[in-house]
Amino acid sequence: MVEQRANQRGAGEARQPWRAGVRAEEADAWEELVATARRTVSEGLVVGTSGNVSVRVGETVLVTPTGVPYDRLTPRDVTGVDLAGRQVLGTLRPTSELPMHLAVYGATDARAVVHTHAVHATAVSTLVPQVPAIHYVTADLGGPVRVAPYATYGTQELAENMLRALTGRTACLLQNHGTMTLGASLAQAYDRTAQLEWMCRVWLTASSVPGLTPSLLSTARLDEVADRLRGYGQPT
Repeated sequence: MVEQRANQRGAGEARQPWRAGVRAEEADAWEELVATARRTVSEGLVVGTSGNVSVRVGETVLVTPTGVPYDRLTPRDVTGVDLAGRQVLGTLRPTSELPMHLAVYGATDARAVVHTHAVHATAVSTLVPQVPAIHYVTADLGGPVRVAPYATYGTQELAENMLRALTGRTACLLQNHGTMTLGASLAQAYDRTAQLEWMCRVWLTASSVPGLTPSLLSTARLDEVADRLRGYGQPT
């Protein structure tokens, strides 16, 4: 695949060098990926180069490169791998958390993944085995969000722990680490990350009141919300 794309470099390279070997769909997806990654910083979900974002375009996974601040990423930094993890686009090394991203794409029909080190969600990951159902947004994430057992970042063990926690869910927490959300688009995956962080903040705030215990939603209540959410939003 790398050789095939290298052979595509020709007249288009003189016009826009960074687009050599990059399909228009991939170029557009990369721009959206960079914008999403920068949003995780501007909205306080990551610090520095922590966290990572990916989007699947056909058989290619575009992913943030390791160790590069998001505000320095340009179109020329496009980074992509195939579903086996072999680099097919760019020269920058992919995120060290690539095993988690590939595990999601291999086991689900997700088209985008967002991983952050959001403060409140990370704090909750150290306290409970799953996020208490403090709000009905729990239903939008597939049910109570589980916490994947701790494993060293970038390892296959962490990827496997994450997949188990994601079973039947669109989000999970990584113990002493952060958040993982997936979606049919980058916008949906990001929105789920923001919802998860907000819900964790609500629970931490409510549970910190001395002498009081937050009320939680029952499974029946969450099921009712899940039914209503199926018709939520504008018709497509």
